[in-house]
Amino acid sequence: MSSAQTNNQYFSPSEMMAEAEKFALSKAKKSSGLTLSLAVMAGAFIGLAFLFYITVTTGSADAGWGLSRLAGGIAFSMGLILIVICGGELFTSSVLTSISWANKQITFTKMVTTWAKVYIGNFMGAMLLLLIVSAAGLYQLDGGQWGLNALNIAQHKLHHTQVQAFALGILCNLLVCLAIWLTFSSANAMTKAAMTILPVAMFVSSGFEHCVANMFMVPLGIVIQNIAPESFWQAINATPSQYADLNITQFVTANLIPVTLGNIVGGAGLVGLANWSIYRRPELKATNVASITTTTNIMTVKENTMNSTIIIKDIMNTNPITLTAETLTPVAVDTLLDHHLSSAPVCDVEGRLVGIFSAHDVMVDLWCQDYIPTMDQKVVDLMSRDVVAIDASDKLVDVAEYLCIDKDQLYPTTSMGIATRFSTLSLEERAKSMKVSKPRILPVLENGQFVGVVTREDVLASLRSVYGERMTVIQERATA
Repeated sequence: MSSAQTNNQYFSPSEMMAEAEKFALSKAKKSSGLTLSLAVMAGAFIGLAFLFYITVTTGSADAGWGLSRLAGGIAFSMGLILIVICGGELFTSSVLTSISWANKQITFTKMVTTWAKVYIGNFMGAMLLLLIVSAAGLYQLDGGQWGLNALNIAQHKLHHTQVQAFALGILCNLLVCLAIWLTFSSANAMTKAAMTILPVAMFVSSGFEHCVANMFMVPLGIVIQNIAPESFWQAINATPSQYADLNITQFVTANLIPVTLGNIVGGAGLVGLANWSIYRRPELKATNVASITTTTNIMTVKENTMNSTIIIKDIMNTNPITLTAETLTPVAVDTLLDHHLSSAPVCDVEGRLVGIFSAHDVMVDLWCQDYIPTMDQKVVDLMSRDVVAIDASDKLVDVAEYLCIDKDQLYPTTSMGIATRFSTLSLEERAKSMKVSKPRILPVLENGQFVGVVTREDVLASLRSVYGERMTVIQERATA
């Protein structure tokens, strides 16, 4: 597919669900350092967006309440646009990892741990920006009216009851996560950015509560209330005592805790799990494919001198690319191509092995269909159930032999031990001349559970040591 086609591609709701699953799982798979760094960046982006909001709404009393807030909401959407395009980790969108938990791709502990890391990173980013803004003295803009606007916004956020703050948090993240969900409809960056504007403008202009935005906004009010000089208060005709309720205790108990809980319910529940229930859960129930729990019995037929203590568990890939039975065929093919694979294990929602999907299956099907693919075809329609799986405790030497030696060709005998073919070739000559067709990728099971894969390349890499140390080859330039 060309880049032009990719940029103009729009996805259907079911395809958006698949994109959401990739989005959710990618968040859970990031390293702690990367997650924290991206979260700090996202916290600063949201703080910058609130600075924009304050600037736009300062001195706009004559413009009308609704129009002023609409302008501020559109300005605030800059924060989510920066996060979507630049790849920041925002707590309120990270709660969509509830989809990966529902798919049983991650544990509940992993999900909550991911949320915690992003939450902490967002707070650090907000505090870093707050330090810079305070040093810059932005609160004195427009004769102090900018700071007065910030104080009033921060104070208003602390005057909700806890139930109101919780409900406003639900409404806020319902819209934020819907904005994120809309970005799954296109691969075009400009389209993604445009998709976020109206949902964000609505939640901001309607006064819904966003925990990360509040991490910056309310502390900004607290800082202004504590460090602003007397000249500032005289300019705005107010006193610090009028904003005495701007303190950390009131902020945490009356706003941050209930808003955070509301954001989780609105994003993880009303968007993530709701869409999962609509698009994925019925498919998972409908796909009744028994898991594969038995392994192929692999036994060596030859004594060898190589170290036989290395087992498959020592060399297998424990985090392989896998597919689900309900994945659409073109999406599965793209996954193979993107990761330079010729096949991949197919797992159910419990992570159990149910089959193998390969390029061979696809090409045979296309040939049979005269290269006109079946509409809405899924992996379950093409995958092979005849899977060669090995045990994690199998020895490396036994698996190596299995991949290259066909015992029936090497020893052509009946079950009674009667030879079916005679040859004058030696054992080694027969081994080198035989044609063997074995899988390039072998799923690995441990106690019947899928735990990883081993490829021919993995086996070869483990056998490399028999040749000794790696040699450095110096290329000599030919002389005339």
